[in-house]
Amino acid sequence: MNLYTERSSNIRRTWALVVGFLAVVILVGYAISWYYGNPAILYLAIIIAVATNFYAYWASDKLVLSLNHARPATREEFFDFYTVTENLAIAAGLPKPKLYVIDDPAPNAFATGRDEEHAVVCATTGLLAMMTRLELEGVIGHELSHIKNRDMLLMTVAVVLAGFVALVANIFLRVSFWGGDRRDNNGNAILMVLAVVGIVLAPLAAKLIELAVSRRREYLADASGALLTRYPEGLASALQKIGGYGAPMRNANLATAHLFIGDPFGMKSGGSSGWIERMFSTHPPIQKRIEALLQK
Repeated sequence: MNLYTERSSNIRRTWALVVGFLAVVILVGYAISWYYGNPAILYLAIIIAVATNFYAYWASDKLVLSLNHARPATREEFFDFYTVTENLAIAAGLPKPKLYVIDDPAPNAFATGRDEEHAVVCATTGLLAMMTRLELEGVIGHELSHIKNRDMLLMTVAVVLAGFVALVANIFLRVSFWGGDRRDNNGNAILMVLAVVGIVLAPLAAKLIELAVSRRREYLADASGALLTRYPEGLASALQKIGGYGAPMRNANLATAHLFIGDPFGMKSGGSSGWIERMFSTHPPIQKRIEALLQK
């Protein structure tokens, strides 16, 4: 499998996961509506979840930069960062994104923003000091691919749906705890138990799908970034350095961990972690990403 087929495969798998995500949402909504015979709770949850996450998406760049204590990067201070991004943005047919840096020795980077016109690429000072120019091109190509592939939009949709499922399940449990009225289901005891179990487990299923979408987008950005730079070895070498650093970022945050090119909590992903750890990880193992990049 080469980079072109890997990219197509990742696109198909990502959208298959999104369809599965939508199925979970529909099933949860149906189960609660059936359980209570009243769709009002469902409508309220939808309004709250969509409104909250719409604001988060609209102001995503400001929120993420603030959470990670980022500052603007100037051409004079970070010449290679500025010129590499400028050149690759032209090659990708994108407007040059705003550039920010995080004062942190851990090598890492991310892209954010609601669309191509409002995109931001941010790198740590540790990454900019550690990478050669070819490695930096690999990292920037990866981040520009996130922008080109509209990953910020897709991940925002995933967050909306996961938040919606969690919120609806939480409302259901609270109403049930306080003795909310439910329809007479004496003849459907088994269905009622299955509905309750499904609603309780739905947030976990939604979170796992969200994380799976995030991991697939990393593979896709790796492949797309390598196609943009025409030098997959540069990104592979950069990932090796990022994965080998090991120490966490100073302000690692669960809310933004999925945005970074590498795990901001400093876990070395060599591919030997357990299946449970891999299932709940925001990133695929570094070694598997490197192997995918270097396949001919």
